[in-house]
Amino acid sequence: MQNSHYKQLAHDRGICVIIPTYNNAGTIADVVERAFGQCDDVIVVNDGSTDDTSQIINQINGITIVEYSKNAGKGTALKRGFKKAREMGFAYAITLDGDGQHYPEDIPALINANVANPGALIVGERDLQGVTRSKGSRFANRFSNFWFAVQTLRHLRDTQSGYRLYPLRHLYGISMLTSRYEAELELLVMAAWHGVKIATVPVRVYYPPQDERVSHFRPGKDFARISLLNTVLCILALVYALPLGILRISYTTIYTIFALAVYLVGALGVITSFALVYVGWKKIRKQPSRCPSPLHRVIYWYSRLTANLLGVFGSPISVRNSQSENFQKAAIIICNHQSHLDLIVQLSLSPRIVFLTNDWVWHSPFFGYFVRQAEYYPVSEGVETLLPKLKSLADRGYSISVYPEGTRSRDGQVGRFHKGAFHIAKELGLDIIPMVQYGANHALPKKGWYMRRWPICLEINERVTPEKQMEFGASELERARKFRRFTKEHLQALSNEIEQNVI
Repeated sequence: MQNSHYKQLAHDRGICVIIPTYNNAGTIADVVERAFGQCDDVIVVNDGSTDDTSQIINQINGITIVEYSKNAGKGTALKRGFKKAREMGFAYAITLDGDGQHYPEDIPALINANVANPGALIVGERDLQGVTRSKGSRFANRFSNFWFAVQTLRHLRDTQSGYRLYPLRHLYGISMLTSRYEAELELLVMAAWHGVKIATVPVRVYYPPQDERVSHFRPGKDFARISLLNTVLCILALVYALPLGILRISYTTIYTIFALAVYLVGALGVITSFALVYVGWKKIRKQPSRCPSPLHRVIYWYSRLTANLLGVFGSPISVRNSQSENFQKAAIIICNHQSHLDLIVQLSLSPRIVFLTNDWVWHSPFFGYFVRQAEYYPVSEGVETLLPKLKSLADRGYSISVYPEGTRSRDGQVGRFHKGAFHIAKELGLDIIPMVQYGANHALPKKGWYMRRWPICLEINERVTPEKQMEFGASELERARKFRRFTKEHLQALSNEIEQNVI
């Protein structure tokens, strides 16, 4: 059951497995079969083997084989494997060796790490404690770790691990990739230079007895090649990576300052100023304004402008509205809560949307005034106190947006849904519009200090009428649980699709 879950998850996220092999006739069949048990898409690259490897892998059904007659080295094998994976439409590739050193059963760990860190390069960090290795192998790992830290200012404990998950759209320097062992270090360094997140996950490792090991490492020649590569990379770190890093930091800083400026100008300058005028206008008219009010129209248009500007800077906002929802009829809107950006996204949909807020928003010195004038009520007042006010809003044609989790998520996962929103819908006899939002937590995470370039997508699902709400459970608690499950499933599908096709 667990294997089928990860196979489906790998398929949905566009993950394949690439196994480069050279003269591993004694182990390759076992490695491939075990990998095939974890992922349905396995590519084996036969790097000019001279033993029975070719005959063995050609007898295994269901895998894709890339092979050529002359041995060209692991770097070339990886390059050709990546090329094949991209031609087949995959977004990510897990690489492991064909000599039996890596456990294919650890593939789910890399898939989980990919879900938690979309777009990242995941390194399987081997547990080398108690493993008998040659002095050359131990030195090579320390040597590689040291120079990686010098060249990237990042620390990794296992830069030589070949057990990795690569984001195929972020393979930088692939055209210059060296042909042998040092290629994996080069890919890691290039990823770090270009701002690709690098995450690690613990994996197991198996070293057979010394007399059974198959190694193609040539101490003299390969150490010379690695030393030459590190010399070149150190030079490039100064003349290429350093300016690139400065540009990236500058862009991020400008983007963050811009977003903050738009927020402050909008909250303090435009909307709050208009709210003051609006209050005076209401006193002169001495009658309630139509729905949507002029204040809500200003909030709507400013939110749309802000959303478009965020897209220009690298956080494009898309809305999936298959039901052509126009918010002409009042409803309760529920949505997962990921970031401060959530409100901008929803407010840019329609001027007929108001929010239930928490106390710090209600009392905020920056935007508390217009929040209060726009009739965004604090949930701390209690549902029974709020019901008459919310009924007045609904009667005038406003839809009320509620975040059932009550607070923003730290990691983008959907938290427990409280039942208040479902009680309000029941008491007021309103439809529920379930929305699912993806990406805002990556663009501006909770406790985040700067803006990131990341796509944001809001999915508007079909209205659930009071009659259909009964299908989600007889009690409000049951409905909260089932709507949460609905949100989690749709969020997972949305993230799988976007992270496979865009990230």
